[in-house]
Amino acid sequence: MNARILKDIVEENRADGKRGIYSVCSAHRLVLEASLHQAKSDGSPLLIEATCNQVNQEGGYTGMTPSGFRDYVLDIAAQVDFPEQQLVLGGDHLGPNPWSSQPAAEAMAAATTMVADYVRAGFSKIHLDASMACADDVEPLPDETIAERATELCAAAEAAMPDPSAPPVYVIGTEVPVPGGAQEDLHELATTRIEDLKQTIETHRSKFTERGLGQAWERVIGVVVQPGVEFDHAAVIGYEPAKAQELSEAILGFDNIVYEAHSTDYQTETQLRNLVTDHFAILKVGPGLTFAGREALFALSYIEQEWITDRPLSNLRQVLDERMLANPQNWAKYYPGSEAEQAFSRKYSFSDRSRYYWADPEIEASVQVLLDNLTEQPAPMTLLSQFMPLQYAAFRAGTLNNDPLSLIRHQIQEVVSIYARASGLAANGAAPAH
Repeated sequence: MNARILKDIVEENRADGKRGIYSVCSAHRLVLEASLHQAKSDGSPLLIEATCNQVNQEGGYTGMTPSGFRDYVLDIAAQVDFPEQQLVLGGDHLGPNPWSSQPAAEAMAAATTMVADYVRAGFSKIHLDASMACADDVEPLPDETIAERATELCAAAEAAMPDPSAPPVYVIGTEVPVPGGAQEDLHELATTRIEDLKQTIETHRSKFTERGLGQAWERVIGVVVQPGVEFDHAAVIGYEPAKAQELSEAILGFDNIVYEAHSTDYQTETQLRNLVTDHFAILKVGPGLTFAGREALFALSYIEQEWITDRPLSNLRQVLDERMLANPQNWAKYYPGSEAEQAFSRKYSFSDRSRYYWADPEIEASVQVLLDNLTEQPAPMTLLSQFMPLQYAAFRAGTLNNDPLSLIRHQIQEVVSIYARASGLAANGAAPAH
């Protein structure tokens, strides 16, 4: 899929900072539908990425291989009537992370297989991230080791290329915590040091050259850095251009490269726009979108509770919490505190660990009951106004149907549209179209 789209955006961003691209990092069907609807209405490209933990040759936590995820996204795009040539698929943090409990040789063997599978499946943006220490590694890993392993991964990607006339582009580096938000004190967050940026780029460039991957280096379009943005369970650090001014200017000293900013979830539109202007041209967003979807589902469950009186209710909020308690591996180590504090986080945390549970069969069944109930007996305007005021306004304006799937997608698309406008991709700066 068309990597040229990304190279053109990189060139434009380096020239004037007016255009970037947002990256939807989610496998949630409603998130993907909303994002595709937004990009279609804007006439813009759409970048969708899967992480190494979500999608790999063993299925990841979604149960999908790279080719399976590709087919899943293409199927949704076809249903939305989104043009395939405008779709870009990316692989995020591709490296040994899923196998880091194993010795490095075994973990890297699995990682090279994964990267090759992503490239064969048509993913054209590949983030090479070998920063995770494995079972027999010293910590932290030396820069040389990280770059050597990233180069090994790149060699596997290049060898797997199905069409040499359409090679992938690469992103290097990592300046982010575990996926889903920070665990450390946000007050200690600092922007990437210029010397560390230079070290990352030069070490990778050297290793690529030594391995005979000079042509691949010419397709490195991005480097991951910390621009001073982050979120945790209850707080968000917003982007402050003054603190990143030196970092913003430094990237122009390297040819053909922009910054990729991770954890941009919950930034304001102005903050996102400033990131793009300062050459953080690729804005990654994931939990912020599933959080919006969870908000919409919860709002609908409150409407259902008030409105539906003649049939069984979904009890969605209760079912979700029961299933999270029964399978705590995706939230327990991330949500500290008392039982009450953990219960609150399971519902409302910005890190949105509930996103790992929506494919649970019991939760899916509960969601379906909710959708059926509010499809057969649509929410009255009074309850839409009470629980979903943005959707109420759109319904009154005649731009949104009062059915539950449309209401959920609208809530998610409101967030996607912020990224579209901030990236210079929205049609005439418009709000979501439906």
